This record gives sequence, structure tokens and C-alpha cells, in this order.
Amino acid sequence: MRLHPEQQRAVDTPEGPVLVLAGAGTGKTRVLTARIARLMDRGVPPDRILAVTFTNKAAREMRERVAKGVGKKRAAEVVLGTFHAFCARALREAGERFSICDSSDQMSAARSALRDLHVPETRLHPRALLGQVSLGKSRCETWEIAAESDELLGQAWRRYEEHLRRGRTLDFDDLLLEGLALARRDAGLRERFRYVLVDEYQDTNGPQYELVRALASSRNLFVVGDDDQSIYGWRGADVRNILDFNRDYPDAAVVKLETNYRSTERILEAANKVIRCNPKRHDKTLRSARGSGEEVRIFAVEDEEREARGVVTDVVNRVNDKTARYGDFAVLFRTAVQPRAFEAVLRAQKVPYVLVGGHSFFDRKEVRDVLAYLKLLANPDDEVSFLRVLNCPPRGLGKATVEKVLAFATAEGVSAPRAFGRLDEVEGVPAAAAQAFRAFEQSLAPFRGVEPGRKLVGFVRELLLAVDYETELVRCYPDALARDLRRAGLDEILNLAENFVRDSRAPTLGGFLERLALTTQEDTADRDAPRDAVTLMTLHAAKGLEFPHVYVVGCEEGLLPHEKSVQEDRVEEERRLMYVGITRAQVTLTLTHAKQRAVRGRRSERHASRFLFELRGRSVPEDWRSACAPPARGKGGGRGRRKARV
Repeated sequence: MRLHPEQQRAVDTPEGPVLVLAGAGTGKTRVLTARIARLMDRGVPPDRILAVTFTNKAAREMRERVAKGVGKKRAAEVVLGTFHAFCARALREAGERFSICDSSDQMSAARSALRDLHVPETRLHPRALLGQVSLGKSRCETWEIAAESDELLGQAWRRYEEHLRRGRTLDFDDLLLEGLALARRDAGLRERFRYVLVDEYQDTNGPQYELVRALASSRNLFVVGDDDQSIYGWRGADVRNILDFNRDYPDAAVVKLETNYRSTERILEAANKVIRCNPKRHDKTLRSARGSGEEVRIFAVEDEEREARGVVTDVVNRVNDKTARYGDFAVLFRTAVQPRAFEAVLRAQKVPYVLVGGHSFFDRKEVRDVLAYLKLLANPDDEVSFLRVLNCPPRGLGKATVEKVLAFATAEGVSAPRAFGRLDEVEGVPAAAAQAFRAFEQSLAPFRGVEPGRKLVGFVRELLLAVDYETELVRCYPDALARDLRRAGLDEILNLAENFVRDSRAPTLGGFLERLALTTQEDTADRDAPRDAVTLMTLHAAKGLEFPHVYVVGCEEGLLPHEKSVQEDRVEEERRLMYVGITRAQVTLTLTHAKQRAVRGRRSERHASRFLFELRGRSVPEDWRSACAPPARGKGGGRGRRKARV
């Protein structure tokens, strides 16, 4: 594995705490994997090495690179994966039994919690509840702490937790918290790893930070990250973890990677000028290994429609000139509503594109239905899965019956599956409903307590026949073509099962469900998207990616930086987001801003983002207004004012 001098210094740093400040495009993954290989070459047993990162994709790439250096067999012994996967594995090894609930399961539990409290969604929406709960857990808080400042939030959080615990399920935040609790009480787990390596350290939240500190008892901690790319504060990531590394480990060695192998010098000059305006950061300056390159282009356009037409025309011209292909282009934006204008123009001009972060395969109804059946077999107390499949296909268990049993479950403090098992104790349940439930139970009986192992594919296929899932497809999709597409989704589940069995030494149903649950945590692009296509994606989703030609659109006050972030004094994170967008570009970078844009149904005057002035090394002019400034007053209500020029 060939390393450049900066990278080699990082890999060769002696034992003890090490902070590698890896700027964008400086080869951090190469450094991490080379460090792992170096440890193994020095005789460190691979199972005494722990490497954690944030996405399955990054974990796979790291393992593949390690395998190239030390061999596939030895690389497989390294404990390497996401924080969530590591915690799930540690909890399983400790004998814990649980299911992992995904975002849809969480929404069901949140709705049930609010229903128990008779709280309408207009007062507290389930999505808002989940957001607050997740943010609280990322700070290692509890519902009791939340209740001190917001009684409703605290009580809703408590009920939500009760629903999860009743079904023996954990959400993704719980995985981290339970993993941390295990590490704190299990000395063997704390002492198991001689070397701990952490990728993207700037993205760690409270539980992840504490988990790393607990596991790195040997103090052989090697963390790689870039505070300039810390853009997930809204979901709990704490940039102070990397900024204060030297406070936590005063004897830490600090190595900077500043040679960028991705972008041209002109692009990096813009990135450096912008990010230097953040006062709280580790000092570093990116240098290009690719030469000068083209000037960064900044275009002012009249409105969002002209913005879209201009960008798409530029893309088409470059493709027609044979200087690029559609897959070389990415359009990056701050908010989810911005791509609509681009989609319309791309479709009109028949340009292939993919909108990243669209509908996930795992959100399709038939996929969720089948996984719910499997989850219920793996965990008979899984209430969310039970309620999903109880009438799927319809079995004659009416809404009134279900509500009576749920009320009984709440009163008795038991899960819904256990409450249905006590139907004779529930008043007012019709005999027909009781018979329907017994038939449902009989259909699942042959599969309960069975561990399919390497016969997992046949197990799933037989389950679909036993519960007569074809009836549900016919009911929901009368059109034969639509039904065939849904059957293809079922076939894909079988394919996933086959791949899992092939890749696993000892496949289990629980292991299969765990792999899928941890996979759905990541955003999934459209599987059927054309490969040679323009990419549309948010700036947050673009982190870690690179494209020859990048357009960062909507560089306006109120969008980038976002109005809410300015109001909440979070401009530094927005500036880091701009930096991330700029450093995705390899060859050309184009930045656009509109003079006016439709906002909440009204045409609104816009001002160029402060970041555009910063990357040119200029101060904002007198007629410029920030995102929080009140509308200009004066003759004509501000119409026709000369716009601040970048």
C-alpha cells in the first residue's frame, strides 16, 4: 500500500493517543487501513483490533483495503464495522435478546405513545417527538431530564420507551446507549481491545464519544477526522469531541493531512477562504496535488427556474462536446424542495438523473410486510411487527377488536401479542374474531422456534405461502403489472437471504434481520437508477463523495446559510456545509444564487450568501442583508433595489 509522506507519518506514529486531522480528499481511509495492516504486521492479533466508522459502505471499503494488505482471512478477524453494528454484536454476545426497530417501527411506537396520552398530532407530531427523543439520547439524556423542562415531551418519551421495551425492541439510539452501558459494566469488553481506531471522529455524538473512551482503556486510540467537515450537529454530533481531543488526551500526537488529491488549486483556494472564517477549528490549509485548474464560477440568475435551465444547459453542452458524461455531474442543494425545478428541466430535456435519498427499497409495503413476519418469528413480543401483519392479508380482526385488546394490553402492562393470547379475558371480543386469531396463530405455528440456518431462503418462501401473502398482493394491486413489480420485491428479499447465507459462517434468522436493520439505517438511492446520470443530492448526503463537475445551487442567505441556522447561531456549521460542498468538486465548481425565489408560496427577493463574499475575500456591501434581517422598507417596498454584487 503506497503512502505519501504525510500519510506515512500518520501510520508510523508511535503508540498512545493519536489525532489525525485529515482534510477533505487527503486519503484518510488509506491511512486508517494502513495503520491496521501495520499493527497486524507487528504481531497484534487481529481480534484485539477494533475499528469503527459510521456507514456500512465505509466499513466494507475499509475491510476490503485491509484484506489487500494482510489477506482476506486475517482481515475478516478484525472487529471492524459501524458503531451500531459493533454494539449490536456486543449485546448479542452478552446474551441480550432484542429486535432492532427501523424508522417506520419507531413512528408506530411514537403514535401509540401519543395515543395513550390522548395527545393529538396537531399538538405534538410523532415525527417531532422522535426527533426530540433522538437528540436527547444523542446527548445521553433520559426522559426524566426532558420532563424537567417539557412535561409533555418527557411523558411522551417515557411512553415511547415503554412501547419499545414491551416488545423487547431497541431503536438505533438505544443500541448505542445499551452498548455503552454494557461496556461500563463489563470489564472484559473494556479490556478486550488493545487498539481502537475511529473513522470520522468529528461526527461522534455523546454515547459514541463515551463508548470510545470506555473501550480505549489501553490508550492506544487512533482517531481520524476533520472538524471542518462536522455537519451533523442537528442530529447530535458534537464537534467539540474532535476540537477538545488534546484536552482529553494531553499527550496525544497530532498529525495533519493537508495534501488534497481530489480537487484543483482554484477549488481549494475557495474552500480555504471560506472555512478560515470559522473561529473554532484546528488550523490547517489544503494544498492541491492536481495543479491550478479552472476558475470557480459564480452565477447570479433571475429565479429558480432560470437557475435550473442554466445548470442543465451547461451540463448538456459539456456532454455534447464529448468532454464529460452525465455521471460526472452533481447538483448539490441545501433543502429538499430545491431539486423540483431541476427535475422538471432534466425530464423536459430527457437528461438521465438520479435523486439520491428517494424512496428506499426497504420502505416498500411488501418488503416491510415480509420483514414484519420474520421479526415476529424472531421476537414473539415485537408489538409493532405483530400489529402490522395481524390483518395482512385481512383475517376478520376488526379495528374495534384490536383497540379493545390494545387497551387491555396497556392496562395489564403486557405486549399486544401476549394480550391477544389472553383473548378470553378481554370483554366484548366476538367469537369470530377469536377464531380468526387462532387461525392466524396456526399459520405461524410451524415456523415458531425454528432456526432455519442455511435453509433460510426456503423458510421465507414457505412462510409466504403459509400466510397466503399472495392474497394481500391481489387486494392491494389489482393491476397485474403492478402486482408483478411487487412480486419482484419479494424475490429481492429471497436474494438478500441467499446472499446472507452465502456470506455467513453460521447464518441465523436473527442475524439476517439484524443485517437488514443496520442496512436500512443508511439512505438508499434508487436501485433502478441509470449509472450514467446526473446526481441530485443534498449537501449533507454528498459528504464523502466526489464528482468531476459540481454545481452548488441556491447560495443565498436563508438557504445557505439556512435561515433557521442563522437564527439559532449555528452559522459555523453552515459554513462547514459550504466547505463540504466545495470540496466535492474535482475539476470544475459552479456556484449559483437567485435574485428572487418562491418561498412559502410567495415570490421573495434574495441576497447572495455571505459565503460567496468570503470565498472571494470580500466584505459584504452596505445593501446586503443577512438571513435574519427584516425586509427592506422604503419606496416601492424594496422593489427594484440594486442587488449586492459578489
